[in-house]
Amino acid sequence: MVGSVMTLPPMLLALSSLPIAAGAAPLPRHLEEGAFAVAGGLYGDLDGADILLEFAQFQQPPYLVAGIGLAIGVVCGLTFSKLVQQRLDAWKQDRLPLLPLARLETVLPWIGLLLGVTLFIGGSLQVFGFASGAAFLVAFLLSLATAGALWVQLVRLMQQVEAGNFKAVDFDNFDEFF
Repeated sequence: MVGSVMTLPPMLLALSSLPIAAGAAPLPRHLEEGAFAVAGGLYGDLDGADILLEFAQFQQPPYLVAGIGLAIGVVCGLTFSKLVQQRLDAWKQDRLPLLPLARLETVLPWIGLLLGVTLFIGGSLQVFGFASGAAFLVAFLLSLATAGALWVQLVRLMQQVEAGNFKAVDFDNFDEFF
């Protein structure tokens, strides 16, 4: 490979054509140019990976995404909690039906809660270096599984309340959840 010229992959080639601040050294397009730039001291003691990190631009801080997700999750969670409490109070006073729980007024805050938790977990994973796509996929799957299990448990508890055989909830026994 001594006499051959290796070019950068298309992604890095696109990065190398970005505008560069005045006085800054351009990105090398070939490995030989990179080796010459490193040998010439243009990049100090940085290796190839560090040079690419110098030109990496972060579009938005993941802290902002995590904070917005936390705020959405808290607001929608409190709204959902209040709606369920109001439904239980109406059942106590007037024996209005608790179920079906899947009404528009309760589903919208539940979806907002799911979205907020997904944004919070996804933004938090990005802080620790996960790629944004992978972070949000993992966050969405985790949020969906947890929210689905809690929805099923809440419906079962409301069925027990309506039937009159409500018992204390044991969160340590996972057989009751599914």
